[in-house]
Amino acid sequence: MKKENNHIDILCVGEVLIDFIGHQDNVLINETRDYHRYLGGSPANVAMNSKRLGLNSVMVSAIGNDGFGEYILKRLNTIGIDAKHVKKVPHKATSVIFVSKSNGTPDFIPYRSADFEITENQITAEMLSKTTIYHTTCFALSKKPAQTTILKKAAEAFQNNCKLSIDLNYAKELWPNKEEALKVIKAYCKFNPLLKISDDDMFRFFEKKLPHEEIFNFFHELGVDTVCLTLGSKGVKLSEKEKKQIQLPAIKIDNVMDTTGAGDAFWSGFLFAYIKNKPTKECLKVALNLAALKLQNVGRLPDNINIVSKLL
Repeated sequence: MKKENNHIDILCVGEVLIDFIGHQDNVLINETRDYHRYLGGSPANVAMNSKRLGLNSVMVSAIGNDGFGEYILKRLNTIGIDAKHVKKVPHKATSVIFVSKSNGTPDFIPYRSADFEITENQITAEMLSKTTIYHTTCFALSKKPAQTTILKKAAEAFQNNCKLSIDLNYAKELWPNKEEALKVIKAYCKFNPLLKISDDDMFRFFEKKLPHEEIFNFFHELGVDTVCLTLGSKGVKLSEKEKKQIQLPAIKIDNVMDTTGAGDAFWSGFLFAYIKNKPTKECLKVALNLAALKLQNVGRLPDNINIVSKLL
């Protein structure tokens, strides 16, 4: 793993936005009466979680020049994430998502404006030369210019021996053109990223339930060696090319407070352990522990505990 002055453990490229999470338990948005504001966006969650775990994470994203954008910058600075690569876009609003509070898969409505205005000048060759993991999401790849930027810089990152990563959080609400989505996903998978998918993502992507073996083979054939399939309360299954599959149960939670961001917490834990050169099974155990911690808290990981001590 790269370790040098000012190294970047995880370069998170993609959406940072405002999550409005409903107060009422287990109802859809049409029945939700009020909401609480949180900093959100999958890459932003990974960046924040990684920082809390002691890694040097850098966020590359775009926000509006508005009150929500100021809130995002303040939160990132409070956590200790350098916001110099977060671009303010004039005349565009910070993107917002309304999310139902659920102990299952939440209902959501996205209002997107500034988040996809990520441009190539935000990621320099010097940054990539110091980066260990280059991480993004399907959400971030769904609109240009972010899509063009992320793919171009992914190729440069790959040439710089960065390990790539993607959360394939596909949803047709974000990316209605399925044919284009598949083309872009294939282009990214050529760089052999660590790939996280969920069973919900795969149902939305393939539009039917597929055997896990078919899902794994689909991505292996695209050039991905490591495919991690999260199964909610049923745990996780991971397939590495030409190795025995690993399956682990979820950690039992008596009182699930909020599922939003649990997948991001899981992947943050996995990437953290990966950077620490832990064996794959150990990476999954750390990931499951961090996801369990998130499930017991609304909005974000708790501020009043030493998270690393809970994982290793």
